Amino acid sequence: MSSVLIDACGWAALVDAKLNIDSAMASVAGSPKLLLLDSVASELHALGKKRSGLLLDLLEKRSERISDIEGMSHTDDMLVSLAIEMGSPVLTVDRRLKERLVNSGGSYIEVTSGPSLRRVE
Repeated sequence: MSSVLIDACGWAALVDAKLNIDSAMASVAGSPKLLLLDSVASELHALGKKRSGLLLDLLEKRSERISDIEGMSHTDDMLVSLAIEMGSPVLTVDRRLKERLVNSGGSYIEVTSGPSLRRVE
């Protein structure tokens, strides 16, 4: 089974686009295991205090939590490292993170204006 790492802005964009996670992911990643770093979960919970409708309960139920990488403090560093190590794309709309992933040989899944998901390798 493939896996997809979740970035906070990617999850928010997916929810904002009102995409069905299962059907949207099916076209770009099959039926992946969603992986959620502790630091990304913290970012999303902080964001959830400022705005509603992030479907955090759904994300918690559908994802597997991953501990933050020791010695790394920046979430994007952890996501890039794990994406390369695991060969998993990152769901994100963050331009700098997407650039880092591609430059490191990783891949990402982004929410397009369609709205749909697109995988970039």
